[in-house]
Amino acid sequence: MIEIVIPKAASEIIETLQTHGYEAYIVGGCVRDSLLGRIPGDWDITTSALPSEVKSLFRRTIDTGIQHGTVTVMVGKEGYEVTTYRIDGDYEDGRHPKEVTFTPNLAEDLKRRDFTINAMAYNEKDGLIDLFGGQEDLKRGRICCVGSPKERFNEDALRMMRAIRFAAQLGFTIEEETFFAIKKLADHLSKISVERIHTELNKLLVSNHPELFELFYDSRITSIILPEFDTCVGVLQNSRYHKYTVDKHIMKVVESVPPILHLRLAALFHDIGKPKARTTDEFGFDHFKRHMIYSEEMAKDILKRLKYDNETTKKVLCLIRWHDYFLEPDKIMIRKVVNKVGTDLFPDLLLLMRADAKGKNEVYSQKDLDKLDKVKAVYEEILEDNDCLTLKDLQINGDDLIKAGIKPGKEIGEILNRLLQEVLENPKLNIKEELLKRI
Repeated sequence: MIEIVIPKAASEIIETLQTHGYEAYIVGGCVRDSLLGRIPGDWDITTSALPSEVKSLFRRTIDTGIQHGTVTVMVGKEGYEVTTYRIDGDYEDGRHPKEVTFTPNLAEDLKRRDFTINAMAYNEKDGLIDLFGGQEDLKRGRICCVGSPKERFNEDALRMMRAIRFAAQLGFTIEEETFFAIKKLADHLSKISVERIHTELNKLLVSNHPELFELFYDSRITSIILPEFDTCVGVLQNSRYHKYTVDKHIMKVVESVPPILHLRLAALFHDIGKPKARTTDEFGFDHFKRHMIYSEEMAKDILKRLKYDNETTKKVLCLIRWHDYFLEPDKIMIRKVVNKVGTDLFPDLLLLMRADAKGKNEVYSQKDLDKLDKVKAVYEEILEDNDCLTLKDLQINGDDLIKAGIKPGKEIGEILNRLLQEVLENPKLNIKEELLKRI
């Protein structure tokens, strides 16, 4: 018999419900992750008890989704979602059921769930309840809908993105009928809010298999959520530096950067403007001058459309703007670029540049990688020497200038920036007395 170690608090909630004559199980993702040997993020509980009955049994509860049968039971500072078995009504908007009906039947609750691997329940008394072959699909490493894929996706179109996201997170394949239904119903994603779409996109991008983003294209999902990517597919790069089409190069770069959201987003969009920038000379060679500018402009529009926050957007655009800069292992150049990019973001820029190099023709990529190793070594020397890189590192400030007789106003900022440029070229000038002399 399969055994899952349930956290003490969740186990006590289940035991309390059972003691009072109700059924109760952990359900969904926590069962799936436990069977895979992963640490669950949440421990959700399903029960035959009605929400009002759950609330009467526990001292501290929160009505987190009472209309859908969900009550959060607080145990100390931890909250556990307890949801009544339910049958969903019609999904008129492709997102939410018009109504839900509570049921005393666990099987009815499990069969409304999205994928077989998420439709298993467990408690210590009854063991694993697996009515739809979820355990077998875990062993086979595949994503398969519960029942009819068309019905599941018509209920909630976001499940199509979730299928591909789970495949990326778990390293699974998608069952043939399930994938066919995604291709057929991809247009339904136009009903889904951009916030939910970008949440699924984020989860896929920071997964262990971000290259499965290509399944979004293969299933026509990108035509709905990111048509700009479709324009990159199959675009040749007839250049000695490249051996991949634009879309394949982008995916290589996405795979090669660490799973940090702003880095993976920057990798996804860093060359999105290449089709616009592409020109071919009389010898048949392609050139992509100013593609960073096109890519930054397009990424700005995409991130705004998908409602990304300002901080993430700022980081992504900065990385795109600088990703193709001809950075040399020169201290003055590096200090100036760090000043423009920011001390927090410059290490990420180097990671993106390395990934970009790896996605090119190996003959040239190794030269770029060797140069970037030297750039990194010089950058580390700059940090060791504690060189001035920003205005806050400057040994003089606005108050010092005012005391020296400069009138408050725009001129203060202009002088400080001019002094900073001199110090970036010669860090030895960063002494207060010396800077005061230079005013």
